[in-house]
Amino acid sequence: MLLSPFITALVFLINTVFGIYILLLMLRFLLQWLRVDFRRDSILRLLVRITDPLLQLLYNFIPGWRNIDFAAIVLMMGLKMLELALTTWLYGQRLGWLELLILSLANLLSLLIYIFIFAILIQVILTWITPPDSYNPLSYLLYHLNEPLLRPIRRWLPALQGIDLSPLVVIIALQLADILVVGLLRQLAIY
Repeated sequence: MLLSPFITALVFLINTVFGIYILLLMLRFLLQWLRVDFRRDSILRLLVRITDPLLQLLYNFIPGWRNIDFAAIVLMMGLKMLELALTTWLYGQRLGWLELLILSLANLLSLLIYIFIFAILIQVILTWITPPDSYNPLSYLLYHLNEPLLRPIRRWLPALQGIDLSPLVVIIALQLADILVVGLLRQLAIY
């Protein structure tokens, strides 16, 4: 079946708008979970301002627990399910609720994994180009985001000749998790 350029463009717009907003929600969720101070940086305050309107509606019904923002999780799942339902409908297909739920979970886990992969890559590149004693708000943010993953590997695998291999090990482990866990979830949704 030949798709019209209009449908392809509409699917692209839906994926882009939903994808950007879900990415922002995921970043907010992660930063809250890791207890990063949002008042410290103007970019983080902008992130809160963008994601707050929909989350404030859900906070009335869905409480958080410790540092886990369940309202953000519910909103991300709901938006991802809506995005998948809209795009599959535009392509002339239908997915059941369980398929939508499992595919949404798989896509959100994949997004989470790739956030960490790119954050680690950016942090590695920044360590090469910025002086170690200078303050950089992006370095601060990336450090707090990546350190919970890198610290256990650094304890297990110390630096070799001054080269920290923990980012490489974590990226390989994250890529394997994407292949195995996310791949299994996507396979489960199809069958």
